[in-house]
Amino acid sequence: MASKNSQNIVNSPNSPYQSADVDSAPRAVSVSMLKGGVGKSTIAVNVARQLAAHGHRTLLIDLDPNGHASVGLGFSVQYHDTSEDIGDVFFGEANPSSVIYNTDYEFDLLPSSEELEQIEREIVIGDVFQPSALLKREVVTPLLGDGYDYIVTDSPAYRSRLTDNALVATTNLLLPLAPGNEAISGLERTIERQIAPLRKHLDVDVLALVPNILSGRIDQQTQDRQLLERLNSHDNLQDRIPNFARITDWEAVDSGEQKPVPGIRDRTSITKAYGENKPLLDYDPECDQLACFEELAHIVETGRVIRHD
Repeated sequence: MASKNSQNIVNSPNSPYQSADVDSAPRAVSVSMLKGGVGKSTIAVNVARQLAAHGHRTLLIDLDPNGHASVGLGFSVQYHDTSEDIGDVFFGEANPSSVIYNTDYEFDLLPSSEELEQIEREIVIGDVFQPSALLKREVVTPLLGDGYDYIVTDSPAYRSRLTDNALVATTNLLLPLAPGNEAISGLERTIERQIAPLRKHLDVDVLALVPNILSGRIDQQTQDRQLLERLNSHDNLQDRIPNFARITDWEAVDSGEQKPVPGIRDRTSITKAYGENKPLLDYDPECDQLACFEELAHIVETGRVIRHD
């Protein structure tokens, strides 16, 4: 649990979220996008950290076979140790508590495994009846509420039985988007191939669209601007765009008057924090991008974007 000081930061007079009603129901959320290089692991780790800093019991589940979140938190030994891993939990051979570890940052981690791709193949063969419900049945349902207030899952960057497990178990999504020609096509692919099929059976909710790893100017026609323009020009997406990425006055952008610059910016501190096996809050508590992860944590808490302007 977080210290009183951590909670005071959130409830301080400078917090734009202090007066917002918080839905206190336990919630699980997946950070997912069918495209690599969009910073899913960074968002998953730092959202989990901010939730923990709010005093919530938080679990991060790394379902990405690459193990970026696990290794980035210093759990490379556990990632490479295949004597007991998440696969054993899936198949009822181990209790989740045996493969869940305390981090030094107030939240727990269920790490990935270098055998996760093989585990996925065994899922298809070994659980024909409900191969996409193992994470929900074996981990999320037993732990959410009784053990943890929030569960955050880092998903693979491709459509798979693992991504389906993440969505079925959480039904809430944060969708990261990085600048580039395939940014919107990646979003469309995720909705068409991953979300739409499951919505026939489940109430899957996109909590937020998250422009991430922005580094260029947005007062010119850069890829950063194109991404923000496309997101902010769709009326049906407006309630899914966080305040830190929302633009209502492009004249202010073009004149340089809009501060801070929208979107999660590519900061050296974020990269260095990964190299030091720390979340951003613990590596550089003065980083200006912490406000973005703070808002994402609040979106997870409330189950929606809360406007404060």
